[in-house]
Amino acid sequence: MGSHARPNRIHRTGVRIAMVALVGAALPITAGGLAEAATPGATHSADENGQQGGEATTTVAQKQDANDQDAPQIKADHAFLLDARDGSQERELWGGAKADESVSMASTTKIMTALVVLKHPEWLNRQITVKQEYRDYVQKVGGSTADLQTGDTLTVEQLLHALLIPSGDDAAMALADNLGTGDTADARIADFVHQMNTEAQQLNLTGTHFDGFDGISHGNNHSTARDLAKLGQRAMLKPVFADIVKKKQFKTEAVAANGHIRYYTWDTTNKLLSSYDGALGIKTGSGPEAGYALVFAAERDNRTLVGAILKDDAGRFDDATKMLDWGFAH
Repeated sequence: MGSHARPNRIHRTGVRIAMVALVGAALPITAGGLAEAATPGATHSADENGQQGGEATTTVAQKQDANDQDAPQIKADHAFLLDARDGSQERELWGGAKADESVSMASTTKIMTALVVLKHPEWLNRQITVKQEYRDYVQKVGGSTADLQTGDTLTVEQLLHALLIPSGDDAAMALADNLGTGDTADARIADFVHQMNTEAQQLNLTGTHFDGFDGISHGNNHSTARDLAKLGQRAMLKPVFADIVKKKQFKTEAVAANGHIRYYTWDTTNKLLSSYDGALGIKTGSGPEAGYALVFAAERDNRTLVGAILKDDAGRFDDATKMLDWGFAH
């Protein structure tokens, strides 16, 4: 979508033209996701804007043209790819031309919703009763739903599944309403969103701001592809999160208001899990303003790649596949 300016990328020492600082801690891979590590600072690809004259100018231009072929050939400009290889440093692999432009992020917002919840593991077994307001909200905004039924009681961990697998806005509201602090629903939700923004600041996601719990924007809900890749990586450090987002389907039971058992089955919105060998998740998003978004991760040969795409079209899964294939080949 939009113009397709020449993407930034990293060039190898002694072969390419520019170098990028490699920062961050080693991130060993565990069964539950990526092992805990310090939050890395942002890294940026070096530009190739040096001016030279005569024959040297031609040589640089020729190298640039050749290196343009050494990048994932995708449609999205708002794209970013990280490498968290076992035993080495986390590093940027590739950034699109607009990797640092803040745009609407739709339901990829729910990665942060889940991360705030998982900062309090003692909450996971807490029981939450579904209010009619949660269903009314979904109908009002035309949002995605886990079809939670009024009066049903589910645990926070079950609601995280409802949040991340079918992308339930009703589950997002249930979590924000019950885990925020305040005397009213509005106050509790505002407090929860404040926690989301505080976490973004602590993770140094400077291009990110949340104005809601689910990605339904009120005019100030935005992020960058770089930030979302880093957020996705951070969330994958949480074993509960990593376990949820890799599931294609989840079946669970809840207690209905009449005491009977209600059965829920939620199917993932992430087609990459079925189409890409080694896919680990993470989260989809879409909307009139945001277009199609995807934060994704995959593991092959002891390497884990994490990427993000924003403002793409319906080909976002194809673009993610091309980015991953390119990343694993480099």
